[in-house]
Amino acid sequence: MDLSLTENEVRVLGSLIEKDITTPEYYPLSLNALVNACNQKSNRDPVMQLEETAVRDALSGLQERRMAGPAGGADSRVTKYEHRLQEVFNFTRQEIAVLCVLLLRGPQTPGELRGRTERLHRFEALDDVQSALQKLMQRDPALVKVLPRQPGTKESRWVHLMSGDVAVPESPRAAEMTPDRLSGDGERIARLEEEVAALLREVGEIKDQLERFRKQFE
Repeated sequence: MDLSLTENEVRVLGSLIEKDITTPEYYPLSLNALVNACNQKSNRDPVMQLEETAVRDALSGLQERRMAGPAGGADSRVTKYEHRLQEVFNFTRQEIAVLCVLLLRGPQTPGELRGRTERLHRFEALDDVQSALQKLMQRDPALVKVLPRQPGTKESRWVHLMSGDVAVPESPRAAEMTPDRLSGDGERIARLEEEVAALLREVGEIKDQLERFRKQFE
């Protein structure tokens, strides 16, 4: 399975999945409707401005992978397009809802996914979202992965792998920790420790002086 979709292919595929579930009466989509779905400002991150040619090229790439293509038997003179992920992956409703939102909105926590999949599938509990993510991760090849938890956050974010594996960026602080920087930090810490020790000695001496002064008046 070739999981190396371009950014445009990801947006087109996610838009087809979303409209299939949320507006079945208007699905499959004409090319014009698909362009509008790709470029809509709500439920998209990032917001994109794809031209018709770019969407057509993305459809061609998806068709080569058997993930999307022209809908057959449509009673219309206008060609309409549909995704074919169900034929390729046989997803559950929970899995395809989670994957769709990851395709359209990038890395997210399970809590964010639960709220944002409401229109696609109602998850009764956060554990149900976690279960869907685990099933997607256990596929061969894996379709999602969990990113390292960011400092100051309670939940880890998940990301789709439809564009291939995702390199985890090194944190800026870690990148700055060169040997010279580490050596410099060690020296600064040692100086601070000496200064704290000196301050504590001074405080101790002041307390002794106050105690002696107080005893003079007892």
